[in-house]
Amino acid sequence: MKAFMDKDFMLYNETAKHLFHTYSEEMPIIDYHCHISPKEIYEDRRYNNIAEVWLGGENPDGTYFGDHYKWRLMRSNGTPESVVTGAADPYDKFVAFAKTLEMAIGNPMYHWSNLELHKYFGITEPLTVENAKEIWDKTSDMLQHDPSLTVRGIIRQSNVHYVGTTDDPIDTLEWHEKLAEIKDLGFQVCPSFRPDKAVNITKRGWKEYIEKLGACVGRKLESAKDVCDALLERIDYFKAHGCKASDHGLDYVPFRLCSIEEANAIFTKAMNGETLTAEEAEKYQTTILLALARKYHKENIAMEIHYSCTRDNNRRMFELEGPDTGFDMIKKSTCGDELAQFFSELDYTNELPKTIVFSLDHNDFNQITTCIGCFQSDEMPGKIQLGAAWWFLDTRDGMEEQMKALGNLGLLGNFIGMLTDSRSFLSYTRHDYFRRIACNLIGKWVEDGEYPNNEASLKKIVEGISYNNAARYFGID
Repeated sequence: MKAFMDKDFMLYNETAKHLFHTYSEEMPIIDYHCHISPKEIYEDRRYNNIAEVWLGGENPDGTYFGDHYKWRLMRSNGTPESVVTGAADPYDKFVAFAKTLEMAIGNPMYHWSNLELHKYFGITEPLTVENAKEIWDKTSDMLQHDPSLTVRGIIRQSNVHYVGTTDDPIDTLEWHEKLAEIKDLGFQVCPSFRPDKAVNITKRGWKEYIEKLGACVGRKLESAKDVCDALLERIDYFKAHGCKASDHGLDYVPFRLCSIEEANAIFTKAMNGETLTAEEAEKYQTTILLALARKYHKENIAMEIHYSCTRDNNRRMFELEGPDTGFDMIKKSTCGDELAQFFSELDYTNELPKTIVFSLDHNDFNQITTCIGCFQSDEMPGKIQLGAAWWFLDTRDGMEEQMKALGNLGLLGNFIGMLTDSRSFLSYTRHDYFRRIACNLIGKWVEDGEYPNNEASLKKIVEGISYNNAARYFGID
């Protein structure tokens, strides 16, 4: 029987162990998509206890933060909502999570949580209800006093070179400005442009957001063209603050061409509170997305597209908790043709940006991989990417399936690798988790005689997937 989570955790062959420990383990991290707060990095926040880090709490400004991955599991274990996101004592929340974690056999959360305890707190004993008090006391003391466990300390000891936050176009980016002034920070923090609220014309709050966007650029927005112009202006602002990526969260990828005059008429209809048809919404969205994509290409900004997710499914809990609180699910999408048409429209005029496509449905992997193969170019290896296994697919099975799709139908060696997509500063162990899985998969192919045991080639592939490909892709020194 193998020991639990030893140094060779998830490495099941000798080649995998060699590749991970020799080439991958010590490579720096590029976390090009996450949801952590630049304000907390600038202020070098110190947490009071591990419940704050893992399960959340109230920010100084009254907003609530936390990890909806963990909240979902706690609800599945019958935990009252008052203990999940409510006003229960932080220790009681931690104990409830410990009870939940013991039941999470087969779930990556079990591995992630114990990896975090091991890496940042030196705790090798798995978390249980019986040792919860001991672990609570030790982690609380370290979080309150250990100089390496402030937010910046965690990032530095995790060997992170680059953090790409997710930021709204109307954000002032003041915290990014302040971070850029710190000469010895030791890592880069750059904004990523996420214009979902301006694109998703049928979503609640769209009209109010358009008014805020107008206020941000200092003029009233009266047409779809005005929205495009405002967003392009904000991209210039983000670019001046180091932006290297954009991000688009879509239900599905739309593609329905129309004239700018028709898009303007649709905009006016929506601003007047009239109901749009699906076709009208798609025409507006397509107009905005094409304008943004052309600008991204001009400015060398990567475009990230996330889709196949149905959000906020529980109406009662949405009204109580709001969005991003753990009530989302995988959606079956049929937008592969539209994705190809979107790419083709941009490629025809040589304006297709670097693009990373993420689907929450694993059944889309092969389709996406064959689609992106139609639009690669000599601008760079792997210009169009199948994104890492995302969200509910962020499991060993999901990661292996995503890499096998790239291996079968594309070039796995050009893959830009892992991201945390997390709101927690302890989540960098997910890169370690991914690297172990990648090295094990590659090592198995070598030991099964499916790829030669060529040290130079394997080094190039493993170091590329771990760090070098992403550094090249995003232009990170």
